[in-house]
Formats: sequence, structure tokens, C-alpha cells
Amino acid sequence: MRRINAKRVLVGEPLDTARLGETLLPKRLALPIFCSDPLSSVAYATEEILLTLALGGVALLHLAWYAAAAIVFLLVVVVASYRQTCHAYPGGGGAYVVSSENLGQTAALTAASALLVDYVLTVAVSVVSGVAAITSAIPSLADHQVALSVAFVVLLTVMNLRGVRESGRVFAVPTYGFVLVIYLMFAVAAFRLGTGDTIRAESAHLPITADGTYTGLALVFLAMRAFASGCTALTGVEAISNGVPAFREPKSRNAANTLAAMGALAVTMFMGITVLAMLYEVHVAADPTELGLPPGTPMSTALAQIGRATFGGWHALFYLLQAVTAGVLVLAANTAFNGFPMLASILARDRYAPRQLSNRGDRLVYSNGIMLLAVAAIALIVAFDAQLTRLIQLYIIGVFVSFTLSQAGMVRHWRRELASSATARGERVHIHRRLAINAIGATLTALVLVIVLVTKFTHGAWLVCIAMPVLFLGMKGVRRHYDAITAQVAVPAGAHPRMPARHHVLVLVSSVHAPTLKALGYAQALRPDTLTAVSVAADEDDMRRLREAWADHAPGIGLKVLHSPYREVVGPVMSHIQELAASEGADVLSVVIPEYVVGHWWEQPLHNQNALRLKARLLFTPGVAVIDVPYLLESATPERTDGAGPGQTDGARPGR
Repeated sequence: MRRINAKRVLVGEPLDTARLGETLLPKRLALPIFCSDPLSSVAYATEEILLTLALGGVALLHLAWYAAAAIVFLLVVVVASYRQTCHAYPGGGGAYVVSSENLGQTAALTAASALLVDYVLTVAVSVVSGVAAITSAIPSLADHQVALSVAFVVLLTVMNLRGVRESGRVFAVPTYGFVLVIYLMFAVAAFRLGTGDTIRAESAHLPITADGTYTGLALVFLAMRAFASGCTALTGVEAISNGVPAFREPKSRNAANTLAAMGALAVTMFMGITVLAMLYEVHVAADPTELGLPPGTPMSTALAQIGRATFGGWHALFYLLQAVTAGVLVLAANTAFNGFPMLASILARDRYAPRQLSNRGDRLVYSNGIMLLAVAAIALIVAFDAQLTRLIQLYIIGVFVSFTLSQAGMVRHWRRELASSATARGERVHIHRRLAINAIGATLTALVLVIVLVTKFTHGAWLVCIAMPVLFLGMKGVRRHYDAITAQVAVPAGAHPRMPARHHVLVLVSSVHAPTLKALGYAQALRPDTLTAVSVAADEDDMRRLREAWADHAPGIGLKVLHSPYREVVGPVMSHIQELAASEGADVLSVVIPEYVVGHWWEQPLHNQNALRLKARLLFTPGVAVIDVPYLLESATPERTDGAGPGQTDGARPGR
């Protein structure tokens, strides 16, 4: 019976490298893949503004208008700025590549550490917020938020391991469905309000208890904090500039147009949701007791309240809204599943991350990066108990660090272009316009970064301020390691392979059986200058039995039996090998180790433990080469049609 390969069932058959071009994305698939994060952020950005302003009571909720207007202006500027990046850097890499080429490696690694942290938070926040939408519609699931969140991360991981294009087709449905249902909600609300209906949210009658009096500087600080919380609407904007190589030709133009479409959708949806939240008098609070509700009462999200109020008795439309909202929020994490592995592969290429992260898997995706991101996000979700209010406080800082460095790098890039004598006069006008756009973007994002740092630091953002330097130092350390290794293994000019003066071979023997004879045969094929077998015996009886069996099966090969009264194996063997290696000087000593190969995971702990320990020690012994000679047991041998067993070449079964 053919064995079922679980990996192939989950991720599909491997793809040939020649088919890499088939994975490039048209704009209709690139939009849900790269833009699901900024599009879905509108589902909770307004709520974050209202949550912060609620600290000052109902009287301060009108400030949401000003915060939303500032966020819309900032979003337009950032989208316009990143469109320039798409054209200037079609190779992708976003803030890291731009900073590397224009601001130096310190700035580049700062941007990279910010983006890596942000991508992990994107997965955690998006999935947890999607689960919150589900529990708003089905409150009985509120106690299972952690399990649901982890399950969704695992699902996203499997889908991304199947390939970017294949996952894009699946993710397109909830993303486009979310956009359509939101605009349908706007149309229904406009019709009802236009015909004179009075629509109020279910929480409009609930009082909001202020936690203090906000005037003067305290009021300014609260307004800044509300603005900073609402800036979650900008998360993921940079993903397209990171992934330009994934687009079809013309890559830069398609990426820039997709970014513009995303910006238009995000702006209109965010403003529409904010307007309806204010008109319906939506009240939200992190703690239900702040609204006069009993402790532990499930709280509906702001978008859920708007949808329930807008659709009224059309319950099917409300549940459709919640379904597509949950879907797009969970799939918003896909932006990170595309951005993180690609950025990690570029860092690995530049030797700032482990080289394994630059390898494409058999489905032509950076599977190691995908797995690393999933593990980090799951750890974060579990650590913060899937609480969106706690996780959201860690958000944004990394986003605006990368925004600021990227736009500052683009300003330097355009200045270099202007200084180049090869730049045509007509082109200089366009460069001045692009320079102005990026300069405004750099200034505004730097200002917002300061606001975010000041307002969110004591609310949990200090963790990000620690994580980013740790990642920065880690990447510098990886680069130092790779540079040191390169220097150590460099070949001098004119160097050639050098034969050792003498080659000595030791075969480690536990007893005389088929694996031992196979290892001895291999050792003889090496044609060494000396060949000796080494074994360890705990007492005289063991030593006698071993010598008798040796005389029958390998009489022409020398055998040295090490006495071990304390029944230790590794220590005596290592002492003997180290003595030989030291005495032979420039000669090479090869240690041949016969090793069982088993077919079942549960068999592995039952065999080869001494061999594993010896190999681990021998790897650090100068002048010693370690050679494994595998012997396949029946459980590891594929079924044969001729009836022969494992290792059976002459019709006779090996002795056991």
C-alpha cells in the first residue's frame, strides 16, 4: 500500500523552479494578498479612537472627527510616498533596501527590526481582532479566544505554505466580500438616514464614566493618544513596496496602481465607519463596567454595533457583515505572511539573518520564514491571552519607524538623482515633485512617531522598544559571525588540495553483527594506511566473547578492546581517539561509526545513543573525520517485490 505523505496533502506537490514566473500576481490577486491588512484595519481603527476618548467621558467623543481627519490626511500622504518607492526600487525590500542604499546599514537594520516586529504584531492583532468579531456575533465562544486565534494562525500558515498565488485565490473572497458589504452598509445607512429614519447604536443610551478630568495639556495628550491609536489604519501600507517583485510586468506600475486602489478604499471605508459611529452615538469601553454593564458582559465591537443598527431586522446581512469582517481580519495577517518571509530572505542574502531564510521551499515560497513568523505570532497570542486591547498597545511604533526611515531615505535618493549630471532637464521637474512628496511624508511620519512613543510607551509599547534593539543587535551579531567564518575558510591564492601524509581509520564496534561487517567493508574500501577496530568491554567475559566472534568474522583486522570497569563507553573511546589524533600530527584520523537507521519515530530513542554522543564530541576534535555507515533495519527499508530483506544482497538474511 502506498504511504500517504501528510506534507503533500497539506501543501501540495512541489513546483519546479522554472515555474517561478507562474506565481507572479495580477493586480486583482495582489490587492487581497498585500492589502488585506490596511483594508481590514478600518474595522477597528475607529473603535480604538473611541476607546481612548472614552477615558474623558461622552463630552470628548466629538474629538474623533479631528483625529479621523488627521489620519485620513496622513494615509493619503503615506500612500503617495510609497508609490514613489515602488517606482524607484522595483526590486522590493521597502524600508530596509531604501535605508540601506541611502542612509547606511545602521538605519537599514533599524528599519528591518521595526518591520519584523511589526509583522509579528500584525499577525497577532489581525487574528485576535478577527476572533473578536466572531465572538461579537457568537458570545458563547468568548472563552475560547486563545484556541481559536492559534487555530487561525495555523490555518494561515498552511495556506501560505501552499504558495502565494494559490493562497491569494482563497483570500480574495473575504477581502472583496468585506469591501462590498461595507459599501452596502453605507448605501443602506444613507438611504435610511435620507428617508428620515433615526438610527442609534445599541450602546447609545449607556453612560461613559470618565476616569478623570481632562483639560489643558491633559486634554491635548488624550487627543494625541486617540490619534495614535487610530493610526492602526496605516498598518500594512508598506507591504506592497516590499513585495514589488511578486507583481506581473510592468512590476512597478502595477504595484503603484494597486497601492493607489488600496488607499482609495481604505480612506473611504475608514471615514464612512467613523461618520456612522458618530451619528449612531456608538459607545465602547475596554471594561464593560465603564458603561454601567455587569462585569464579564461580552462587548460588541464598534463595527458590529454599526452593522446591527444599520441593517436592523435584516439579521442575515448583519451576520454576513460579521462573517466577512472576521474573515478579512484573520486574513489581514496574510500581509505579514508575505512581507516577513520576503524581508527575512533579503536580510539572509545580506548575511544579517540565518541563510536558511533565503531558501525557497518546494512550493516556491520562503517556507522557513513563514514557519518562523507563525511560531512568533502564536507565542505572542498565548502570552497576551488573545486580548486585543493589550496587543494593540504594542502596535504602530514599528510601523512609523519604518515609515520615517523609508521616506527619509527616499528624500536622499531624489537628491542624489538631482545631483546627477545624467538626469535630463525635463525629468528634474518630476523629481522635485517626488522629493516634495517624500519630504512631507518623512516629516509627518516622524512627528507621528514621536506622538506614538510619548502616548503609548507606558501602556505596553516599551516592550517593542526593547524588542527592536534586541533584534538589531542580533542581526549585527549574525553578520559578524558570517564575516568571521568567511575569513576563516578563505582560500589563499594558488592553494590546491593537499593529500594527508598518512590516513588512519578506526571502526567503532559494539559487537560483531551485520552493521559492524558493513562498516568494516567500507573502511577497507578507503585503502587506509592503518585500519583498527575499537570496542569497549565492561568485564573479562564480554572481552572474551567479543574476541572469539572477531576471530571468526574479521581475523585480518586488528581489534583493540578498551577496558571500562565503570561501564562507560564514550569517555574511554574519546580518550583513545584524542591520544591517537595528538600522536599522528598532520595525518588524518577517520572514525567510522556503524549506525542503525529506523523507520519509525518511536524506534529512534531505542538505538544509537552512544553513537550520537560520540559524533557530537568528535566534531570538536581537531584532525578527526567522522564517517557514518548507515544500516537500514526492516522498518526503514522500502518494500521489495523480490522478497529480499534489508541489507540482503545475496539471498541470505543477516544475522541478528
